[in-house]
Amino acid sequence: MNIPPLMQKPRSRQSGVAAVEFGLIATLLFLLSLGIIEFGRFMYVWNTTQEITRHAAREAAVRNFDADSIDAIQRGAIFSADTTGDVAVPGGPEIASTNVVIRYLNADGVPATPMPDNPEDNIAACLDVDRAASCIRYVEASVCMDDGDCTPVPYQPLIGLFPFLAIDIPRSTVIMPAESLGYRI
Repeated sequence: MNIPPLMQKPRSRQSGVAAVEFGLIATLLFLLSLGIIEFGRFMYVWNTTQEITRHAAREAAVRNFDADSIDAIQRGAIFSADTTGDVAVPGGPEIASTNVVIRYLNADGVPATPMPDNPEDNIAACLDVDRAASCIRYVEASVCMDDGDCTPVPYQPLIGLFPFLAIDIPRSTVIMPAESLGYRI
């Protein structure tokens, strides 16, 4: 069946406009959605960093301070207690167990030097006035680069569209009074 030319719709110069408009709007919508996801991940990493320092400080206050215990505290703080080696936070590869820095401080708030050999030796150092610099009174846990200066860990955006989000994760530090440090009666 042929439609007479006068009854046909005239061809419009508007064909394909909807597809172009959708492409422009969809690009902005996807950018906005990805930006919201990336910002949410940044907030997750920041909040997780706070929890990591609280957990590490609490564990360090009650556990032994030998190298194996410190390594276990670092891994446990980032929710990977039953693993070995350097592990990272789930969903936050920027924060690894090596970024959890634990320091044992004396009464003046400076690192205890020389460090006691074991928890019993720490008690003896705390009772001896001449060894007060060796007495561990506080435990400090930080999440930072273990470079001596404890510089903040840089955030690494997962989506390459947002390089301006490559900022430092705010440094997190928790200081708690030392408790048993693993001493057993």
